[in-house]
Amino acid sequence: MTVTAFSQTLRESTKQVHDRAHGSVYMGALLDGALSLEGYTRLAAQYYFIYSTLEAASDAMADDPVGAPFVIDELRRTPALVADLEFLAGPNWRAEIEPVPATEEYVRRLRSVAFDWAGGYVAHHYTRYLGDLAGGQVVGSLLKRTYGVTGPGALFYDFATLGSPSVFRKRYRALLDGAPWDEAERQRVVDETLMAFELNIAVLADLARTIEDHRAA
Repeated sequence: MTVTAFSQTLRESTKQVHDRAHGSVYMGALLDGALSLEGYTRLAAQYYFIYSTLEAASDAMADDPVGAPFVIDELRRTPALVADLEFLAGPNWRAEIEPVPATEEYVRRLRSVAFDWAGGYVAHHYTRYLGDLAGGQVVGSLLKRTYGVTGPGALFYDFATLGSPSVFRKRYRALLDGAPWDEAERQRVVDETLMAFELNIAVLADLARTIEDHRAA
């Protein structure tokens, strides 16, 4: 009997919700160049709240036998987001940004499942970092092409220190496949990964509610 690698199961199980995230109204407007730079800045702000929480979970997982292999310093995005927001929103950016309701719910979920459950941590880790390493590069190119933003303002999408993306993805799949989860735990991880995608979709939906206020001139 052929045993399906967990990395493949995870990818196949999330394909539909992954496609829905890419088809959101907000992402469509962003990728079409229809938003002002302020409209993009609102997304970067949500990422700051999400990633600072996720990376606090990484710190909590540093000594966990299952979670620790996924604590990869080269992936950390919070320092890049701080630099980006200083450029995009100014030196008082911390007082200028706020989470949309869906981001607040996202952060609550991270705090409830990613700090003391390795499977929950990995589910959210996988959803965020592999998505940004792949599809996020399209947004990085758009920032340069549409807004002329390179360096600060677009550092979030710079994974140069990680090396070859394809080599890294192979390494990451091996980590997923080697994690010591039985079938029941693997299903829990799949379910939480689906939840992570839904939380991301909800953030994009909240941003889309005020999209007309951030149309490019």
